[in-house]
Amino acid sequence: MSEPYSAADGLVRVYPAREPNGTGLVWAHGGGFAGGDLDMPEADWVARELAWRGTTVVSVDYRLVGDGCRYPAPSDDILSAWAWAQDSAARLRVDRGRLAIGGASAGANLVTGATLRLIEAGAATVPALVLLAYPTLLAVQPAPDAALRAALDATPAFDRFGPDVVRAMYENFLGGPVDVAPLPAVPGLATAGDLAEFPPTLIVNGDVDELRVSGELFARTLRAAGRDVEAVVETGTDHGHLNRPHAGPAASVTIDRFASRLAALRTPDLASVTLDEGTAS
Repeated sequence: MSEPYSAADGLVRVYPAREPNGTGLVWAHGGGFAGGDLDMPEADWVARELAWRGTTVVSVDYRLVGDGCRYPAPSDDILSAWAWAQDSAARLRVDRGRLAIGGASAGANLVTGATLRLIEAGAATVPALVLLAYPTLLAVQPAPDAALRAALDATPAFDRFGPDVVRAMYENFLGGPVDVAPLPAVPGLATAGDLAEFPPTLIVNGDVDELRVSGELFARTLRAAGRDVEAVVETGTDHGHLNRPHAGPAASVTIDRFASRLAALRTPDLASVTLDEGTAS
C-alpha cells in the first residue's frame, strides 16, 4: 500500500488501496463530537485495514465541537469531504458509483446526517453504502431492554452512556437544547418517510453498549421504509471496539464485515441507458 497523504487542504487523509478494487470509503472517527483525531486506531487502523483489503479510504479530520464550533460545522466538513472524494474519484482509482460513507460512534452520526442532507438536497450521487459502527443517533434514547440493562449492571465499566451523559453530549454538539435539533443532527428521529431513499446500510452495534438502542431503532425504521439494512451485534464487545484493535478479535471481525460489503458493491448497469440513448438517436 502507498503511504497515506493529506489532501483537500488538510481536511482529509487518503489511504490508497494496496490493490484497488474500485471501491472507496469516506470515513469519520468518533469521539463524542468533541474529541478524536486521524491518528486514533478508530481512524488510522480502520483505514489501513480496509485499504489493505482493496478500498481506498478518505479519513475526515472534521472540526471538533467546542467554543465557536457547533453543528452544522462538523457535518459540513463531512459533506465537503464527500464532494472532494467524488470530484477526485478518477485520481483515487475509485468508481464514483462504488463510493461509500461510514463512521464510528459520533462519526456514524455525522455520516448518517450528512447522507440525509445529500438526499434532501437532491444530490446527483449519494453513497452507495453506509457503514455504521456502534452509532449514536439519538439525543434522548429509549431505555435498554431488560437483558441489556442486566448486562450493563453486571459490567459497570461498560455503562458509560446513560441518559444524562448522552443528552449533555448532544447539547454540546448543538450548542443548545436537543428538542429543537434539526433531523440530520439527531438522525435516529427519522421516520420511515424520511428514510425512503436512504442507501443500503450495515450497522455493527456494540454488545454491552447502551448506545446500541439507537442503532437498533434506526435499523427498524430503515426496515419499515423498505430499505436494505443489515444490523448485527458484535458479540462480547462494549462501545468503541474499533479503537482497541488488539484487545481481541472483534475489531478484525467488524473490519471483515465492512470489507465484504464494500467488495460486493457493483457499478450500476448502464446497458439500458445506453440502449435508450442509441434508440433516441
